[in-house]
Amino acid sequence: MEIIGRVTKDAEVKTTKSEKQVVNFSVAINDSYKQKGASEVTKVVTYVDCSYWANPALAQYLTKDTLVELQGRISLNVYNDMKGEAKGSLRFHVNNIKLHGGNKTAAKPAEAPAPVIAGELTEPLDDLPF
Repeated sequence: MEIIGRVTKDAEVKTTKSEKQVVNFSVAINDSYKQKGASEVTKVVTYVDCSYWANPALAQYLTKDTLVELQGRISLNVYNDMKGEAKGSLRFHVNNIKLHGGNKTAAKPAEAPAPVIAGELTEPLDDLPF
């Protein structure tokens, strides 16, 4: 199964009792439709909790508002709360992640310093007269 959505908050890395690490995050999937005979478009947002076990270092890139394309399988967690009411949540077990650009508020990466050839330059490149 494949889903595309925006990360709702920065991902968290958790360590299990067996010392395995899992990246937990949530995505919002936006959809819209127009009912037959209606003039207004109905917008629907579905929130899906996600787990990614392959590479915990990826968590640093899963920040709020980042657009992601996820491949994996979905499961439903059904339970009764303390009042005895039936509750449920979706969990997406992610196998592959594609990042489609950074989030809207992320700082731009710093520019790489200009290369220096074995001490030949002693002043910054911006100050050269030519």
